[in-house]
Amino acid sequence: MAQQIRRNGTTGVRRAAKSQSRSQTARRARGQASGILDKAMGVLPFTEEQWSRIWLSMIIGTGVGIAFVIASLAGVPALAQAQVARIAADAGFEVRHVRVTGTSRMDEQQVYARALATRNQAMPDVDVAKLRAELRALPWVKDARVSIQLPHTLVVDIVEREPHAVLERPDRLMLIDATGVELEPVAPEKAKGMLRLAGPGAGKQARSLETLLAAAPALAPKVEAAEWVGNRRWNLTFRTGQLLALPEGEVESATALVKFAKLDGQNRLLGGKVLAFDMRTPPRLYLRLPEGVAEPKVVGATDERETT
Repeated sequence: MAQQIRRNGTTGVRRAAKSQSRSQTARRARGQASGILDKAMGVLPFTEEQWSRIWLSMIIGTGVGIAFVIASLAGVPALAQAQVARIAADAGFEVRHVRVTGTSRMDEQQVYARALATRNQAMPDVDVAKLRAELRALPWVKDARVSIQLPHTLVVDIVEREPHAVLERPDRLMLIDATGVELEPVAPEKAKGMLRLAGPGAGKQARSLETLLAAAPALAPKVEAAEWVGNRRWNLTFRTGQLLALPEGEVESATALVKFAKLDGQNRLLGGKVLAFDMRTPPRLYLRLPEGVAEPKVVGATDERETT
């Protein structure tokens, strides 16, 4: 009997030793994990208060998500959304601040006027797609990105259109982009140095004019104005005040402009005494001189040598 007692006693001591060893191992593991976590948190650029807010946001967000899923499974999605919004608002997840970026030329207040309509709304109630559509309807806005930054900030990033030319209207001057979208009225003094477009439908032809001028890059900076005539062709006015009448058709007008650029390079047509150049009937080039305005002079016929 005494021997059996000794064996039981020995077994108990061994069990206690193993249990103590496991406890020490677990404490060391927890200490190592805590140390690694502390080091990781120390590396990241967050304060202890910010970490608390992040964890709180994650916990509340998880709870809101679970509530929404349960309500949706129960067949009451509208009620679920309302409940989620109420929970989010009670937790402080509502629009309190609006931050706008990307605006440099347009009136920023136009963006705030639409974005601030969501102020004090619960974050789940904010219709991001609707707000984006409203912002893209503004003349200056080429694109808009709307995002929610928890817990209470709405971020709006604007991509502005680039002013390309000035459209001459009967009563005002309008800034337009390369696609012809009218941006806003502009004062004459602020329009100086910009390409001017005139004629019915000229704004819609801004892209085709850009393509045309790209065919003769040496001449493009010298063009001051362009008139869209009869909804079919261009008259170009250079900074020298001289006019060039181009023929109809994309290919024909580009060919004529390239030919004129070559002739100007060889004979310095721009800056001379000629008032206007008429290339509407290729391959002829007509020149209008100050002393013969009523009777344009035919300078060329069938080849470039005669045209010069």
